[in-house]
Parts: sequence; C-alpha cells; structure tokens
Amino acid sequence: MTNNNRRYNIITFGCQMNKADSERMAGILETMGYDFTEDPNEANVIVYNTCSIRDNAEQKVYSYLGRQAKRKHKEDDLTLVVAGCVAQQEGEQLLRRVPEIDLIMGPQHANRLDSLLDQVFAGNQIVATEPVHIFEDITKPRRESSVSAWVNIIYGCNERCSYCVVPNTRGVEQSRTPEAIKAEIEELARQGYTEITLLGQNIDAYGRDLPGTTETGRNKHTLTDLLYFIHDVEGIERIRFATSHPRYFTERLIKACHELPKVCEHFHIPFQSGDNDVLKAMKRGYTHERYRDIINKIRGYMPDAAISGDAIVGFPGETEEQFENTLKLVEDIGFDLLNTAAYSPRPQTPAAEWENQLSEEVKGDRLARLNHLVSVKAAERSQRYLGKIEQVLVEDVNPKDATQVVGRTDGNRLTFFAGDINELKGKIVPVKITQVRAFSLTGEALTLVEA
Repeated sequence: MTNNNRRYNIITFGCQMNKADSERMAGILETMGYDFTEDPNEANVIVYNTCSIRDNAEQKVYSYLGRQAKRKHKEDDLTLVVAGCVAQQEGEQLLRRVPEIDLIMGPQHANRLDSLLDQVFAGNQIVATEPVHIFEDITKPRRESSVSAWVNIIYGCNERCSYCVVPNTRGVEQSRTPEAIKAEIEELARQGYTEITLLGQNIDAYGRDLPGTTETGRNKHTLTDLLYFIHDVEGIERIRFATSHPRYFTERLIKACHELPKVCEHFHIPFQSGDNDVLKAMKRGYTHERYRDIINKIRGYMPDAAISGDAIVGFPGETEEQFENTLKLVEDIGFDLLNTAAYSPRPQTPAAEWENQLSEEVKGDRLARLNHLVSVKAAERSQRYLGKIEQVLVEDVNPKDATQVVGRTDGNRLTFFAGDINELKGKIVPVKITQVRAFSLTGEALTLVEA
C-alpha cells in the first residue's frame, strides 16, 4: 500500500450464503485495520462477492469491475477482489477479461482473505479456486444486523441439478460439528442477538458427511438433531433455517419444528417445477406429489405455517402444458412468497448445452403469468393475519416512515407499526394486524396486558 487510507467496500450479489460470506470477509478486513465505507470510490480494497445463478447478476459484476479498473490505472493503492461463485466458475479467465483484478477467490476461501491479501500486497496476482477442506472458521463476522444473524452449518452441495452451477462453485458438502455451531450461537447470544438463521445450500442434508450412526441405522447427525441440540441456548428466541431440499425433508424434521417453540413456523422449500417430466430433466430427485405431501404434512402439524419456495419457468423443452402444471401447484398450495425466475443457461451445466432452449419471449410471458398468480395467492394468504395478534421481532426503522418500525412475524412477514426504534429494536412485540398486503402487514403495538 502506498498510503494510509485503509477503507474497504464489499458489494454482494445473490443468496444468503453470499451475504454470510460477505459478513465474514468484512470481519477479516476490520481485524486487518480497515474501516467500512459505503462509497466504493473511497475504498482502496473493493470486494465483489459474486453470484452466477443468473446471467444478469454475472454481467453486473463485469460492469462494476470495468468502472473500478479504469480508476485503478490512476490510483496505485486500489486492490480489486472478486470472490464468490463467478470467481470460482471463471478462475483465470476473469484475468483475461479484466487483468486489473488482484485477487480471485472461490467461496471456500472466504475465511482466508487476510492471508491471500498479504500475498497480493507482496506483489502477487492470486487465483484461489482450488478445492479445500473448510477448517472451523474463527473469524469474527461484521454482522449487517444487530438483531438477526446468519450461521453457516453446511458448506457446498452434492446435488447435480442439470441447471445449477453451485456444486461447481461451492464444492462438496462439508458440515460443521454441532459443538462448533452451538459455540457460535452462544457467542451471538452473549452479543445480544435475538434470532439466528441456520444456512446451507442444501441444509436438510446437514450431517450426512459427519461420522456416526444411531442404533436404528440413520445418520447420528441430522438437521433435526441439531435443532434439538441448539434449541435451549439462552437469549436466542427465534431459530430459522434455509434452504431446504424436498428430497431430504422428513416428517421427523417437521415434528421437531412443531415441538420446539423457538423454531419459526416458516419453511422455505424450493420446488422449481410442478411437472414431473421437467423435474426429472432437472435431476431434482422428487415428484410434485412428493412435494405436495411435504406441504400437507407441515400444515397437518402447523396449519398456519408460512410456506415459501423457488420456481423456474422456461426450462429447456418445457411445454405450455408442463408450465400450467406449475401454475396448478402454486394455485393448490398457495405460497406466502415465491422466488421466481426464467431459466438462464449457466456455464458448465448440462442443460445449457441442450438444443431445446425456449425463446426469451416465451420465458418472459410465462414468468409474468406466474408472478401474477403468486401475488394473487400471497394476498389471499395474507388475509389470515387480519385482526390477529402477531409476535413481531423489531429489526429497524421503516425507511419510508421514521415514525414506524419494521420487523418480522414468526412466519417471516414484514410488519410495520408505530414505535420508537431506540426502545424496541431487538424486542418481540405483540402487534394487532390492521392492514394486510400481499407481502407485508401493518398493525398496532399492544401492551402485554392487552395482548
């Protein structure tokens, strides 16, 4: 470095796993003596934590990099880092396209940022994308929230969905030990956090790579066992987990979520398509009947549970009839929230090479029709909240109205109500719901006596 300006900026694209990785990298940079700045043009270390699930997100990275590459020719103390899935996917090819990059590092190297930067500052251009065993991470993340924290419990993914780059970019599954996870949660409780979200690319596969079996022959360590193990950490009032895979979602897990009061009744389970032939082509490993059975079991134990998911339209070869099967599944289940996307061919995935790609026009039309139905069904689902008292964990001030605070119900619905953030942040407040919208609620805070 040629001056004493030690500021960093991290721009994060994509999923919750990326957000958690960014928090870890921010913690490392602050331990190294860097201060955060919201303006990338003021930073002399810029990290782009990238996502390659959609082409649009990937192209944004190149656009941002182009601007900073020009700046780098004028400022010799600027360090450009590309982390995450695009870094892992492209590797050295990124340097051919943007030679000004100093460090390219895959997701498995997030907790090595300090040592990799030391090599950069010694005059090297580094590409760190080789597979590694992820050792227990002792870095202190810089948490974006002081109320709710991400906790990674399993890295990587062993699935081979025909459209997905994740196994190529995040490596094989590696589960953390229950003891290490609980120790991190206990530390978060000591720091005053109220809610944790357990994270994994395929979270209900947790533990299958850890040693040991029970007397009945099942894996000794599962997500269900972990929930029981961590549930009684004092100070933590809410526990969530994401993202689940229908192939591994068991009735035993559903029963645990019902029995454990701190586990939120909110389930994010992607289904991707409502047609069995499309699911088979996607290599998802389940049928729409299996998916429906999971949801029915959840609602059997927890009738008001919130259900969210992911869906892809316009997969190669998808017919209008097959797309309508997806619409039927959404109509029948009635999701509280659904993340939707038109299929995007990704490098190094089998589906990208198939000749039966659909036109952008067809994909756009189907996406619009699906999104309309999602909004209609979400609005219908919201009606169940009207007049009810919901327990809302207050997270922040309403950015559009400083007289209100915003938080989330147990079912993960954004909820707004009048209140002082200085008094309420991090508290769970009983709120009577007075207005409902498709994806958010408004209400009035009650005293404990009223509640």
